[in-house]
Amino acid sequence: MEKGKEYHIALGKGDVGRYVLLPGDPGRTPLIAKFFDDSKEMANNREYRTFTGNITGYDGKKVKISTTSTGIGCPSTAIAVEELIKIGADTFIRIGTAGSLQKEVGLGDVVISTAAVREEGTTSQYVPLSYPAVANFDVTAALIEAAKKLKITAHPGISHCKDAFYTEGAKDLPLSDHNEKMWTAWYRSNVLATSMESAALFVVSSIRRVYAGEVLA
Repeated sequence: MEKGKEYHIALGKGDVGRYVLLPGDPGRTPLIAKFFDDSKEMANNREYRTFTGNITGYDGKKVKISTTSTGIGCPSTAIAVEELIKIGADTFIRIGTAGSLQKEVGLGDVVISTAAVREEGTTSQYVPLSYPAVANFDVTAALIEAAKKLKITAHPGISHCKDAFYTEGAKDLPLSDHNEKMWTAWYRSNVLATSMESAALFVVSSIRRVYAGEVLA
């Protein structure tokens, strides 16, 4: 790896802005970058693909912004966030897909996660399970306000974070009966949606004293 670059994301100081949008799929970063001015691909290593450009802020000034893919799941997300923090990023918004757990969350709606159920393994190596995975209040409030202005149907609330993709609804696994009971429990607990990265983003950001939010569709 080139000197001064982080090992996994292949980026160094100056390569990204303070604000970073985090999709999972590397193929989504160039799509997001189309909304930037003067966007440039900064790195493409493993599951981490990054573009940096500018957007115009409310005050009319140019704001440096980046998008970095995290890959699937909490381990790779934690790596991305840790390394992005080291090179100067401090505000993260995850943009991801999710499965709805509530009837009122329909296709085309978005979920703005206020917190996440930590049913994954990565964050337990950072903090005890009694530590909450919570989004930053200011980032979350800004996302809710933006959804209102854009007239997007948004549901703020708790999301669920897991490691295994193919266990949901599976009937032929050793823990299928247990899993079905847990999905019922999350439904009854008014958990809105399930994805695979939010807990790592929220826990790492809280520990490192940076800011994070999440929009799921």
